[in-house]
Amino acid sequence: MKKILAITLCAVMLLTSVLAFASCGETKAKVEVFTEYELTAESYAFAIAKGNDELKTAANDLLAELSETGELNKIINSFFDGTATFAYTNPVSTVPTGADKENYLVVATNAYFPPFEYYEGSKLSGVDMKIASLLADKLGKTLYINDMDFDTIITSVMNGESDIGMAGMTVNETRLELVDFTTEYYESAQVLIAREDDSVFADCKSAEDIENVLKKQGKDFIVGTQNGTTGFMYTAGDADFGYDGYKNLETKSYTTGALAVLDLANGKINAVIIDKQPAIMIAESTNK
Repeated sequence: MKKILAITLCAVMLLTSVLAFASCGETKAKVEVFTEYELTAESYAFAIAKGNDELKTAANDLLAELSETGELNKIINSFFDGTATFAYTNPVSTVPTGADKENYLVVATNAYFPPFEYYEGSKLSGVDMKIASLLADKLGKTLYINDMDFDTIITSVMNGESDIGMAGMTVNETRLELVDFTTEYYESAQVLIAREDDSVFADCKSAEDIENVLKKQGKDFIVGTQNGTTGFMYTAGDADFGYDGYKNLETKSYTTGALAVLDLANGKINAVIIDKQPAIMIAESTNK
């Protein structure tokens, strides 16, 4: 989240035809990310089913090794600066089940969250997916990436469909009641995206200023977020996660952050709140 990665996102590429259609009769504006003003602070880790101590230990050992050698930072930075070359194609077309599943590391993700997980053409790539491939190698297993909606990942891990959730996932007390987490490997934050031609946030000089502006809006002011993410909880409010939210305005939830930013650019909503580095990358792609 500290550098801008110039990669064409498949999520946005797939939306090109939608964008052309949605823009008819509308003015598509450029968007800007308020990168300096972090609305939350959080840490990413990988979700593992409770009781699966062997996998948790293996994942923690791998993260420790990568951190100690400096390889973890190299991996992260390579996806941030566009020098990464890793891309993966699943060897089978359906999620492994039954006895065959023992030969696979099945990773649950939502592949529309660059630079941590995203499509590069038909292949899967990103920080988490690279680490997943290293974990599969460490375990002597074949990697299978199970792409799904973000808010179904924990359930997939809990019910055994997937072995581990790797999706830029924030650790919090509520999730810890459902699954275990590995050691944390990345610090993240939520930020705001607005249209460049909108002056509502023009005078904001801090995160507190942004929050004060949000508190003054009415129900006709719509903030887009991604389903099940910290951004949604922060905006809509979630007592279990410690967020009061903004009951004065409307929170609209999307399956991906890219769809939310697309609606923002087309003037259908007023702002978007998502994770910082994905916000930077999606905004950059949208503004092309």
